Amino acid sequence: MPGELARPYRSLSQKARVVSEAWGAENLYCANCSSDSLAQLAANTRAVDFRCPECDSLFQLKCQSKPLGRQIADAGFDAMREAISQVGPTNLFALHYSPQDWLVRDLIIVPHFAFSMSCIRKRNPLRPQARRHGHVLCTILLSSFPSDAKIPIVTDGTPTNPKLVREQYARLRPLANVKHDARGWTLDVLNAVRRLGKEEFTLAEIYGFAGELARLHPQNEHIEPKIRQQLQNLRDLGFVRFLGRGNYRIW
Repeated sequence: MPGELARPYRSLSQKARVVSEAWGAENLYCANCSSDSLAQLAANTRAVDFRCPECDSLFQLKCQSKPLGRQIADAGFDAMREAISQVGPTNLFALHYSPQDWLVRDLIIVPHFAFSMSCIRKRNPLRPQARRHGHVLCTILLSSFPSDAKIPIVTDGTPTNPKLVREQYARLRPLANVKHDARGWTLDVLNAVRRLGKEEFTLAEIYGFAGELARLHPQNEHIEPKIRQQLQNLRDLGFVRFLGRGNYRIW
């Protein structure tokens, strides 16, 4: 990464933003189409850093110096909630870099259609002494996304073939056809399926997540019927296959 661009800045967050966006302008590509480059947008463009010059897909880049784990900080909660409930947020690049040598260690992309409110946590308002005091930020819960939706682009410093990245992105694209108010349930059940870590699983095993799903969706009092409905949706979307008698296989 072009670490020399950080020299004029004192703030660590400013250094990381300037360096990572410059690197992204030179190295990022579109996962939605065959474009090998992205156009960097003007600084401070709301929740968007890059646009694909061919398909107009939008991308946001978030970076941090610690390994990608369960969560990553994001901007305004209200803006994210509005994006999820209406047109959908932008595709997210989450980048882990080494601050000592400005090397990219890990990079994933989360498609915009994999977002739901289950993946967002509201943070406390900014303190009175903050420049934007009272503003409410949010945290993106990476652990709440199905493993499919965290597509690796760089892993431990080694890049993934762009062809494989685009194939995995396309594999998830049917989720874009699920209405936003139903997508949360679909993604949460898919996440439960993936967390089992098995090629074949049973309905009873997914029922084991009923308590967790009830906490994520407190407005729904019929959890087990909803789980069965979402498994049918996942079948129709091509993610699982019914084997009969409460048995399923990952497609």
